[in-house]
Amino acid sequence: MDTNATLTLDDLPDAVAAAAFRRLVRHLQHRHDAQNIDLMGLSGFCRNCLADWIVDAGLDADKATARTLIHGMPMDEWKVRYQHEATPEQLALMQESVARNAK
Repeated sequence: MDTNATLTLDDLPDAVAAAAFRRLVRHLQHRHDAQNIDLMGLSGFCRNCLADWIVDAGLDADKATARTLIHGMPMDEWKVRYQHEATPEQLALMQESVARNAK
């Protein structure tokens, strides 16, 4: 591969993109300490967003099924096991981050 060539996201082979996506999801399934509220505050997306995006991309499933796929268990179970109550600071950071997504 020419390392000086310009590669765009759309040039990425689907198999490579799919493998990277699966690795990201498995990583998030392993890292329960990475709270959705913190992901939203830092990056403007979370596990639930990923689930919504795969439905938007054409997965023939409802949001609950997609969220189970991404969380590795039903979302309600994940919340009971791993989700902590958000602090006012986390909520404020999330709202600021989400506002940057609106373009």
